[in-house]
Order: sequence, then structure tokens, then C-alpha cells
Amino acid sequence: MSTHRASVSAGLPRGAASEPPPAGFDADWWAHPLLGRIVRGQNHRRDLDRRHPWLLDTMVVLVVALISLPDLLTHTSHGPFGETGSRDQLPSAVLFLLAGAQILPLWWRRRAPAVTYFVIAAVSLVQWSLDVWQQAGISALIALYSLALRGSLRVLTWAAALTVVQLALAVCLLSPVEHPLLGLFFLLGTTAAAIATGLTLRIRRLYLATLEDRAARLEIERDQRVRLTAAAERSRVAREMHDIIGHNLSVMVSVADGAATLAAHNKEKSAEALRVLGDTGRQAMSELRSVLGVLREGQEHEDVRPLSPQPGVRDLDALMERVRAAGLTVRYRTTGDLDSLGGGVQLTVYRVVQEALTNSLKHAGTGTSAEVAIGVAAGEVRIRIADTGVPPGTPEPATHPGRSGEQGHGLVGIRQRAAMYGGSVTIGPRAGGHGWLVDVVLDVPPGEQLR
Repeated sequence: MSTHRASVSAGLPRGAASEPPPAGFDADWWAHPLLGRIVRGQNHRRDLDRRHPWLLDTMVVLVVALISLPDLLTHTSHGPFGETGSRDQLPSAVLFLLAGAQILPLWWRRRAPAVTYFVIAAVSLVQWSLDVWQQAGISALIALYSLALRGSLRVLTWAAALTVVQLALAVCLLSPVEHPLLGLFFLLGTTAAAIATGLTLRIRRLYLATLEDRAARLEIERDQRVRLTAAAERSRVAREMHDIIGHNLSVMVSVADGAATLAAHNKEKSAEALRVLGDTGRQAMSELRSVLGVLREGQEHEDVRPLSPQPGVRDLDALMERVRAAGLTVRYRTTGDLDSLGGGVQLTVYRVVQEALTNSLKHAGTGTSAEVAIGVAAGEVRIRIADTGVPPGTPEPATHPGRSGEQGHGLVGIRQRAAMYGGSVTIGPRAGGHGWLVDVVLDVPPGEQLR
């Protein structure tokens, strides 16, 4: 703990030294003997109200009842703004009933503010009709405050208009007072103050809620920017390692293998050392592939072979043989000059075919057959892979949850690779309703073709 924090903690009241200041509060404010006590007391009251919401409502009812007791027990005939009619004709039970009918609804003021206000307003109108003014009338101000704080603003408008009409009727007609203008001025002033206080606190709560929501969104955006930056940096490092280290290792391994073959042919003693060098280089490339897999987290690990060279259209025959060995019947045909395509386009063609056949084998099983057609014409490359689906009477593989119901990493990868060349992708059931179709069209610019 720093010297400043230690001094701040030493100045706190007992029990507050271990309590950290809330977010947004300066430590000096939190340690202030008066301000800190006020803020801590407000936080404690808020926590208590959150745990026991009925407690505050009960306290409000009791306080208003205590304020009303002297007026009920003295039976004075003086109103708030001069002499009023005598209340001696009314039994005490009626006065207590009117007071209770105005005070008790306050217990529901936060749960049903509109109902609470209109009930109190109705009782107040009855009270004024009997030429009675009681201190319990403060309940109407509290109900208006609660309605402005938590209720509907449209209902609040009608409630304010009704209050003005009621007060004017009460002061001028129902229960005339000695100074009606002065009485009406102060009654309308207190009504406006209650409504203004409720609206002010309502706006403050909305403002604080907006700030909290904005802070939460900014925090999420910050975390997302950090993750995106880290992912971009990992991809950049992976590309650099692939382009520089992978290529150089591949060249070194090729040279070492060639030198080992030549040395063995000439019966030189260095042949064994050159073979060890080649094997070590291949092991290094394999480990480099693992490192790249970690750096490119979240991407599909599609090829586990050494980094260089990347597969192209000439490797499709070997791919077909591996798929046929796995039990999938594949027919393969090409049109156009595929060898004229650049390395990036050839890699895209290979990956699309590889992913489509893998999906056919995984989702349709070994009983299906697939047809692969690749054509190059007029600056376009079209890749079409269609399978016949699960044979009739054959249960679907257990790993097949419905190809149309999910988008795995492989299908997303096909769309991303096609988007690199401004192409279009069609993936879904075949026209006949049986089997699956992957149809990709790539727009190949002139720079992507080998002349």
C-alpha cells in the first residue's frame, strides 16, 4: 500500500478503512469525515432498500402518520391559510378514517404510483367537501412525487391538471379559506415543487443509466479491439513465418535431400550427415506448423502437411485417391488449362474441393458418390462438387445434424476464399432434393494467371 493510501485509510472512521471507494469516487472525497459519511450512508440505504423494499414504504407511512397526529388530536378549526368552517360536527372516527385513507395508500406508492395518487386525490376531494383540512394532505404531494419519478408521463400530465382543478375548487368553493389567493398560490407551488423534484430525480436516474450502459458498451468495444488487434498481430506473425522461415526451410530440406542422394551415389561419408540435416529440417517444419496453428487461433487447420509447397491443382489427383481409399466414389473431370492459374487460385480450388469432399464423406457416409468438375474459361474458374446424398435405406451418420441447419468453419472458409476473388458460392441441397451441391465461381483477374 502506498503512503498516500495508508494516510487516507488512517483518516477513515472505524469500519470504513477496509471499504474501498466506489468507482468514480476520489479517495480524498471518500476519506472526508462529512462527505464520505454521507456517500457511505447513501450507499448503505440503497443496499438496504434493495434487500427490503417494504421497509422504506413503511417508514414513509409512519412519518406522515406522526405528522398528522397533532392535527387529529387537537380538533382545531384553523385551516392552513386562515379560518375555515368548524369541524366539531364531524365525529373523531370520521377524521381518523379520512386521514388513514390518505396515508395508507402511500405503502403502494412505488409499486402502483398512479393508483395511489388517484385514491388519495379522491379521498382529499371528499375531505374538502366536508370542509376539513388535515395535515395528512401531504400524502397527495408524496403521491405526485412518486408518480413523477416512476409513473407514466402521460398519466402525470392528467394528474397535474386534476390537482390544479381540485385545489381551485377546494380553496374557492368546497372549503373556502380566509386568504384564498395566498392559499392557492402556496398549494400550487408545493404541487409544482413535488412534481419538479420527481422529474429531476427521474432524469438523473435515466442519465446515470445511460452513462452506465455507455461505459459497459465502451468496455466491450475496448475488449473487442484488443482481441482483434491480437488476432491481426498473430495472423501477421504467422504470414511472416510462413513466407520467410517456411520457404527457407523447404529450400534447405530440398538441397539437403539432393546432396544426400548425390553423396550416397558417390559413396561419400557425408551422406548420413546430410540425411540427418534433411530429417531435422522436416521436423522443424512440422513444429513450425504447430506454432502457426497456435498463432492463427480460431482458423481452420486444414492442412497438416509441411508448410511448403502449398497444394495446387496437380495435387487434386492425390486428393481424389485418398478420398476413394476412404470409401467415397469420386468422378473427376476438368476443362480448360488449370495449369495456367496462379498459385493463390490453385490453392483456393484445392481447398474448396477438399472441404466439399470432406463434408460429403462426413455427412453422407461412404455409400454416396460424388462428382467433381472444374472448368476454366473467360476469366472464370467454376468448381462444382455434387454428391448423391445418403443412399435410400441407409441410416445417416451419427455426426450428421443436418447440413442445411449449420454453417461450420469449412463452409465459412469456402465463402471467404471465394470472396477474395469476387466470386459467388451456392451451397445447399441439389435440385432433385437428394444430395448436396457446392458450386463456386471465381473471377480470376489477368494477373492471377500464368502466361
